[in-house]
Amino acid sequence: MKYFAALAPMKDAQKSKEYRQQHLDFLKDQREAGNVFMYGRFTDGTGGLVIYQGESAEAVEEIVRRDPYVTSGARHFEIHEWDMQTDYTIQS
Repeated sequence: MKYFAALAPMKDAQKSKEYRQQHLDFLKDQREAGNVFMYGRFTDGTGGLVIYQGESAEAVEEIVRRDPYVTSGARHFEIHEWDMQTDYTIQS
């Protein structure tokens, strides 16, 4: 299983507010299904970040495209594979 960071920059603040609960319900369901590792909003109001778990970027993108924030046009998205470090060793 790989990790993917899905950045969700703000596109429409009003739609973001309107679809917030549906978005949070979606993330809860995806977390229960084992597809979401963690998530949260940016404190400056510019969007948020979701760390997904999946086999490929394409598989994660299929999930992200179903997020109510994306389907409503409230947010853009950008996906990057994330190499989570657990040993906290500084690598040069």
